[in-house]
Amino acid sequence: MYKIQTLNKIATIGLDRLPRANYEIASDMNTPDGIILRSFKMHDMDLPASVKAVARAGAGTNNIPVEAYADKGVVVFNTPGANANAVKELALTAMLISSRKIVDGIVWSKSLNDKGDEVPKLVEDGKASFVGPEIMGKTLGVIGLGAIGVMIANSASSLGMDVIGYDPFLSVDAALSLSRKVKKVDALESLIKSCDYISIHVPYNDATKGLINAERLAMAKDGVRIINLSRGGLVNNKDIIAALDSGKASCYVTDFPDVEMVSHDKVIPLPHLGASTPEAEDNCAIMAADQISDFLENGNIKNSVNFPTLVLERNPGTNRITIAHKNVPNMVQQITAALAAEKINIAEMANKNRGDIAYTIIDTDSDVSEGILNAIKAIEGVIVVRSL
Repeated sequence: MYKIQTLNKIATIGLDRLPRANYEIASDMNTPDGIILRSFKMHDMDLPASVKAVARAGAGTNNIPVEAYADKGVVVFNTPGANANAVKELALTAMLISSRKIVDGIVWSKSLNDKGDEVPKLVEDGKASFVGPEIMGKTLGVIGLGAIGVMIANSASSLGMDVIGYDPFLSVDAALSLSRKVKKVDALESLIKSCDYISIHVPYNDATKGLINAERLAMAKDGVRIINLSRGGLVNNKDIIAALDSGKASCYVTDFPDVEMVSHDKVIPLPHLGASTPEAEDNCAIMAADQISDFLENGNIKNSVNFPTLVLERNPGTNRITIAHKNVPNMVQQITAALAAEKINIAEMANKNRGDIAYTIIDTDSDVSEGILNAIKAIEGVIVVRSL
């Protein structure tokens, strides 16, 4: 019986992927094997030693101490692409409302509720205050061509926009999914100089903090519109406000408003709506549940943010050992030697690394005793050993 703790409300359709015959699920438990969450902040949480995996039902993991968990052998999963369509639709909406002054127009129209029969004439007389440009024929820059960025780039191209994409880590799958009409550039500065709209879709980390700042805004076209549905810290608040005040930027749409943002008349602050659709919540929950169950039951890792991807199909009649360990020389040889010393035959083995962390799956033809597992655990650099 595996125990799963939920730290946020997780869509039932996802939790239903974990059969109750094999899983106990609760929001409060002392010794969970795995945790599924959305935005709960885990940095100050005292993580139980029993936890083997954490699954974030969403893409961002800045609410989880990812590296610290890697050192403990705790695999952290996210769900890239599960909410991609929801964010794509909001990004397209953001481009439209940043141009056409739709929000201002709605607010103004509602203010006429006490004008009676004058409303039609007032509307006709006042509409000129809300004129804004079309997006067709304009240039959109998409920073980050992951699952979300690719969908936005392709959809914007279909709407008649010229699209430029930038991603130094473009995956093969993303490249194959990207429309031929999207122009890829190798330098971020080249994108920024060329675009009427810029939409940001990269993770927040030390390398991307303040990605859009005064220096890069100075390169942009006058009147550029910036859309940030990824993380607040990707755009420097002080610098974007200065750009809005000077006219260098005409609008900033952010899904992560703070007190500086909500008070500025050229900022459209959204209350973190990126993945706030029932479809996205369902998709994220399903993906998170499937990933954590495959890891707990089979040791497979897919879509982890702190461990390498490693999936090995299980063959009937074999016993599986998984080892999380430091990525150091001679580690695999020491592990296999410990098995050979006890005449344990290896049926199949796979090993991958991600930076300083490595992960090994070994299928054996016979059961492995607690003594052999302890011998592997005793090898310097081994973090966690599991027998499945």
